[in-house]
Order: sequence, then structure tokens, then C-alpha cells
Amino acid sequence: MTPWEAAAPALSVRQVLALERVLAGEPEVVAGAGRLDRPVRWVHVAEAADVGVMLSGGEMVLTTGVLLAGDEGKQAEYVRSLHRAEAAALVLGLGRAFPSPPEAMRRVAERCGLPLVVLHRPFPFAQLTEEVQSRLVRRKFAAVSLSEAVRTGLTALITAGAPLQRLLDEVARHSGCPVVVANLAHRVLGTAGERPAVDDVLRDWERVARQAWGHHPGRSGTGGGGEGDGWIRAELGGRGERWGRIVLCGYRGDRATGRLLADRAAEALVLHRMLGGGTPSWEEQSARSLLTDLVGGAVPARQLLPRARAAGLPVNRRTFVPLVVRGREAARLDRVLRLLGLPGIVAALDGTATAVLLSLAGDQDADALAAHFAARLRAEPGAGPVVVAGAGPRTSFDEVPAGLREARHVADAVADCAAALDLPPVVRLRDVHLRGLIRLLRDDPEVQSFAERELDGLLCAPGEDLLPVLRTYLATGRNKSRTAQLHHVSRPALYRRLEAIQTRLGVDLDDFEQAASVHIALLAHDAQQR
Repeated sequence: MTPWEAAAPALSVRQVLALERVLAGEPEVVAGAGRLDRPVRWVHVAEAADVGVMLSGGEMVLTTGVLLAGDEGKQAEYVRSLHRAEAAALVLGLGRAFPSPPEAMRRVAERCGLPLVVLHRPFPFAQLTEEVQSRLVRRKFAAVSLSEAVRTGLTALITAGAPLQRLLDEVARHSGCPVVVANLAHRVLGTAGERPAVDDVLRDWERVARQAWGHHPGRSGTGGGGEGDGWIRAELGGRGERWGRIVLCGYRGDRATGRLLADRAAEALVLHRMLGGGTPSWEEQSARSLLTDLVGGAVPARQLLPRARAAGLPVNRRTFVPLVVRGREAARLDRVLRLLGLPGIVAALDGTATAVLLSLAGDQDADALAAHFAARLRAEPGAGPVVVAGAGPRTSFDEVPAGLREARHVADAVADCAAALDLPPVVRLRDVHLRGLIRLLRDDPEVQSFAERELDGLLCAPGEDLLPVLRTYLATGRNKSRTAQLHHVSRPALYRRLEAIQTRLGVDLDDFEQAASVHIALLAHDAQQR
């Protein structure tokens, strides 16, 4: 049997027996009733006593048994030869040779688990073979068409540089069931399909996945609760190394068609990963999708809980610490987490901000561990300062989205002048004071108008580099020595720049009220720009 024939869509014995033409022959299953879901790959009419040597497996054999009548030994051997050839079923037309079901054949068929069906009314076998063969050909053609449509669609997406999620959405559209990509540790890297159905699959994903195929890492095909449950998987890998699998969860179509679909999807995913180049890994994309959804708040946190659990984040009886980091890339943060043995997920939210969600045991000191993480980050070699902003520990996953948004708000509030401020290891909302308030009001038209009016003299001449000097001078509490040091200029040079700033703005920065007004306008301007 060729690989294509092994994978070709087939009818089951049960489906063949339900055909209208077969029902006209009054079929009766007299043995092997528990094996009627066997696939029928072909229908073969044969009266030869040694028909078993002519078969290659999966055939439904039709016979009148004319050469077997009167010899129970031949009858028993005939059934055993079909069993050895892995035939799908034996259909015996009752008539002159056998007016009733032969007991010898029935006993052996039952013992072998081979479905034995008798037809009580005369039936033209040619009609059955024509009906079944035409249906099988149509199913094969439909499977080929589906396979090519999937391959063409996925190849087009890869060529266009589409992300992993778009490929999985395309596979889910064709399969009509949830699709999951997982690594070898059963950590979910991506999902697609109707969200309620996906959540049902992920709710107890690791246990189900391990139970389904954890002890058979090299085997492919169906998994899950048992044969026919529609869990179809294909391995992902290349160059002799496996690194994951794609699973169609609850596929309701023909199993062989599902395998073809899974194989086409696996080929595309392997190619997508190989061509990924500098794009984030699938693990990073999975974490980013989850944390972005948490920050966005469009999906309730409770609905994201199965995804978090399937992504490998401990969620039961845990304390969650939401953090947002500026100044270090996600890969470095993830490495530090692993070095410290802290469970959590990391993902870049944009070009400058990276979210970190720690998941700690209830008896661990969340504040101390967050500060230790921040200190370890600062000790890492890297260009520029690092800002670690955080919200207070959350004991409920429902509170995580608000915590992440608060941490991002704090990080944004101090992003422009972190070097000039005396910040704690982990900056909290209570540490940003006026900056936090102004950032919350940045979209107010009156605030925007105020900022433009107060800073107009400097905004009209951005090339003179006076705005950064003003920002540092005000952030350091009008400390001239510190400002000169941070901008690497002499004190006289700084005095000249400050004089130019006061002239352009028409203010006296030694006057507290005027300096405060300019400071608030600058905070509002920076918040609006971000």
C-alpha cells in the first residue's frame, strides 16, 4: 500500500452498510459488530478460496461462497486468510450456497474480530462496488483539493510574511475545530478556532496532552481519549530533530482527511519557522499575545486563564507581580528570570516597553523578589539606564490586567528622565507623584493647550537642544551641578543655555511658581508625545 493509499479518505464499514443500495439487500451483521468503524479502502468481489493473498488491506470482500459450501474447514480458513490480509469486512450473499449464515464462518469471524455481514435478499454486487468506488474516488478528490487549497493558502501567507497566528487561523478555518501548536513539554505556543471551544481544550491541556501521547513521543496519528475522538496531530521538526506538534482538537471530518490537513499544516509551520529569521520566536509571540490581551482588557482575565495555564504559567494559589521594564530587551529579561529561578512570562509590548508577569508561591516575599529581579537587571551589561516599574502584588488573576496597566503607566511617566530622578529599584505609582497625574490628564484638550502655550518659545526651535536641558534641570530639582554633569557641559555653558531658555519662554526659573508652571507643561508635553 502506498503512503497516499494509507492516508486516502475511506468509508467505514458502518457507512457502507447504511447506503440505500445495501439496505435493499437487508444486511445483517452476524459477527464483529464492535469493529464496524473500520475504514473501507476498496470493495472487491471474489469467489476464489485463496482470495486473502490478493488483498493489501482495507478491502470489503463480497462473495456468495459458492466454492466454500459443504466444507467447514475451507470456510474457517477463508475467514482467517481475510483476517491475516487485514480486510475491512466480509459480505456474504445468502442463496443457493448458503441459505442461512454459516456457523463455522461466524465463529471464526467473531474470534478474529472481522465484521461478517450477510445479505438476506439477492443483491447485484456490481451496483455496490460501483456505488462505493465512486464515493471513495469523490472523497479522495475532495481530500486532494482540500490539501492543495490549504498548501496554497498557507504558502501565500508565508510569502507575505504573515505571523504564526494568521497561519493557524487559516488551518482552523479549513478544519472547523480548535487548533493548537505546542512544544515537546506540552507548552502551548499558539491556538486558533472559536474561542469557547479553544478554552474548553486548554482548560486542562497539560493533563490531557500528556495522557493522550506523553508516553509515545515518536508516534503520530490520533490521540486523546481514544481512536475516533478526532484529536489528530502532526509532528513539527526538521534536520532530524522534533521540536513541537500541531494538533487538530476534535476534528469531525474523515480521519484520513484530517491527517492530510494536519500534515499540510505541519509542513507550512516548519517552513514558517525556518524562514523566521529575526522575527520573535513562537514562544515569544505566544507570551506577547497573552500579555497584550491582558493589558488591553478587551477579554476578561478569567477567560484568559486557560491560555495562561497552557502557556506554562502557574496560576493556582499564586501571587502575581505585574512589572513593565524599559531599557532591556525581552530576551535578556527572560534569561534573568531563568537564572533567578522565577516563574513568569515576558513579552515586548512595543518598541521600548516589556511586560513581565511573575507568578510566585503564596509564602514568597513578592516585593523582595521583584527588587532582586530589578537589581539583577541593572547589573546586566547594557547601554542606557533600566527602569523597572511595578504594581502591588495581586492574589487574584482577575486583578492582573489592572496591575499591568498601572505598571505601564508608571514606566511611561518616568521614561524620559529616569537618569535624573532618584528612583527606587522598582518604581511604584506612589513614586511618580505629579508625573503620574499629568500622564493621566495628557489627552485633555485644555492640558494640551496649556502645554503648547507655556512651551511655545522652545517648541518652535527644537534644533537648539534646549528642551532636554530644561527637562533635566527641572527633574533634578533645579540642580545646576547635576544638570551640567548629566549633559556633559561646563557650568558656564549650562548657564548660557538656561538663560536662553528663560528668554525664549519669558519666565524666571528661579521663581518657584513660574518654574512649576513650566515643569507641569513639560510633563504634559512629554506625556502627549509618548
